[in-house]
Amino acid sequence: MPREVMSSDSAFQAWADLRMRRIQALIDAHLPLQAAASPALAEAMHYAAALGGKRIRPLLVWAAGECFDADTQAMDAAACAVELVHAYSLVHDDLPCMDNDVLRRGRPTAHIKFGEAAALLAGDALQARAFEVLTSNPQIPSSVQARLCALLATAAGVSGMAGGQALDLAATGRHLDVEALSDMHRRKTGALLKASLLMGLACVEPGHLQIDEHSRAAAMLGHYADAIGLAFQVVDDVLDASADSATLGKTAGKDAAQHKATFVTLLGLQAAQDLARQLLGQALQALDALPPARRLRAEPLAELARRIVIRSH
Repeated sequence: MPREVMSSDSAFQAWADLRMRRIQALIDAHLPLQAAASPALAEAMHYAAALGGKRIRPLLVWAAGECFDADTQAMDAAACAVELVHAYSLVHDDLPCMDNDVLRRGRPTAHIKFGEAAALLAGDALQARAFEVLTSNPQIPSSVQARLCALLATAAGVSGMAGGQALDLAATGRHLDVEALSDMHRRKTGALLKASLLMGLACVEPGHLQIDEHSRAAAMLGHYADAIGLAFQVVDDVLDASADSATLGKTAGKDAAQHKATFVTLLGLQAAQDLARQLLGQALQALDALPPARRLRAEPLAELARRIVIRSH
């Protein structure tokens, strides 16, 4: 894929469209419907992963990796794996024992279409498949494969996404302050976004970056990730309170109906919108730490941050 410098909104859109087609092709290649022992399970997996979505996480993998001249094959594996884990998490989050939602991306959720048991197994299999994708290409150095697996496992596990979901379930109907709510969402939402960025950096071939340059890059991406991860959830809360289900592609107003704490309920709508803009400023400021040549190549990261905050669904 070309690694062009962004110079306009149309240039970014061309960059993103190319990679959106790329992630679709990768998912289709790694989830062949004919190869599974259970065609019904394969269909549920494909339904959950391949049919729609903003693809923010794979775009972040490529945006971070390309900024530092990462290996293309490694980035492809990382981008596909992180999207499969994201898809698995949505399938499980929608189950009746979790958020009990019936609509995702404007379509019936996996358990509504295929049944609860099939949806549960599809989520399990998508998570397992993600790690197969990371370790199935012998052209990717084993040290890179191991680092990618470690980053993704940590983000998905008890200290990241799963732990955040547990905190979310425990908090239903209880009062949370802004600090506790932020910590929950840094785990539930932010951990996988941060992993996407650090996985992009991990795709840089060993020895390509000096140790100090690699450390500075990881710190910069960490600051950027902390800001956009929280901003993503703040905007989700704003949209949940202000948009309809047709616009969102999922059930609107569920947080309020379930008496969940949100940034809107704690801060108010205007203050939550202001917080999202402040976090966008922090993300863009983090990118300013890059050397000028790298900063030019970080424009996809800047534009992704803007689009995370200024979105309608």
